[in-house]
Order: sequence, then C-alpha cells, then structure tokens
Amino acid sequence: MDPERGPGAAVTGARAEGPDGNALPGGGGVSRLPFVKIETVATERLLLHPLTVAEGERVAAREPSPGERWGEGYPGAGDLASVGAFLRRCAEEGDPGAFRTYQVRLAESGVVVGGIGFHGPPGADGAVTVGYGIVPGERGKGYASEALAAVVGIARGAGAAVLRGDADPANAASHRVMERAGMRREGERDGLVRFLVELGE
Repeated sequence: MDPERGPGAAVTGARAEGPDGNALPGGGGVSRLPFVKIETVATERLLLHPLTVAEGERVAAREPSPGERWGEGYPGAGDLASVGAFLRRCAEEGDPGAFRTYQVRLAESGVVVGGIGFHGPPGADGAVTVGYGIVPGERGKGYASEALAAVVGIARGAGAAVLRGDADPANAASHRVMERAGMRREGERDGLVRFLVELGE
C-alpha cells in the first residue's frame, strides 16, 4: 500500500436494476449483469462514486466515460487491480452492493483523484477489508483519510462488523491515514501491519 493507499455517511436503499430502472437480461458479458444502485457518498471535499460494471470496464481499459475527468496518474496499478477484482466478483458472485469499488472525486471539480473500495463482502465473521489510493499529485492533502472515514460509515451502514486494512511496516504515512480514520493497530501478519475498527464501537 502506498502512502495514501492504504465519521461517514450511511448508504441509502439499494436495488438491483439496469440503467433504465429494470433488471438487465442475462448474457452479453459482465456489463450485462444487473447491478445494485448505490448513491454517491459526499464528504466535506470529496465524492465517493460507486462504480458500475460498465464504468469499471472503462477504467480497466483506461478510457474515461464521456465527460469524465481523470487526475494525472489515474488509474494507477492499485486502481486497476481493485477494479479487476471488482469485475471478477460481479461476474462470479453478482453485484456486491455497498461492498464495491468507489472512485474518489473532488467535490468542487469532479476530477477523479483515486479509488477506494472493499476486497469483497463480509466474511463469516462480519469483517471486510479495504484498500485505497490517491494519485501522486494530490497526496498529502488528507483525501485518503477523508475517504476512508466515509468508507467506515458505508461499512457500518451496510452491516459489517469489522473493517480492516494493512500497510507495509515502513509505510508510516499509510498508518497515519488509517489512524486518522479511527482505525487502531491490530498487529503484524504476513509482513504487513494490520489495522481495524470494530463497527459497533
């Protein structure tokens, strides 16, 4: 996790639908699958935009949607990995609802400056894991912590019990991102420092 990879809003009601409000028919690739409509989450300076499958496919192809503006360096390697995993989950398991990948956009301009998202829906223990990244030119401004704090709220509102993240031991900046978002150090595992927040807290 790079220095910025590494009290939110609740998620509104969700339903499976296509762009026209109706369930999409099967077949025709991942983008033909029904998706769950999740509202954009606004923070003080950011918009967390939930990716649809079609948008995710555009990110994977490095082709912005019409009218969309990407910050320099987006999508990075971490964004591409996250979006690829999101698309595979949708194809294999269906839409993950709130536990998906989000673009991090500047509220004032709409420019995409990074991504944040869940590695999947909650496991049997109710835990989810998050990953995040901000483009190099926008780091050091607190955007990662602001986005992560909102994702804590998303996870809580969607029923997860625990949110986890991890970072390299030497990546003090990412440690601070998670601490500012209310996560505490859990220990080390597989060469990474692990952080968590219990969402009932």
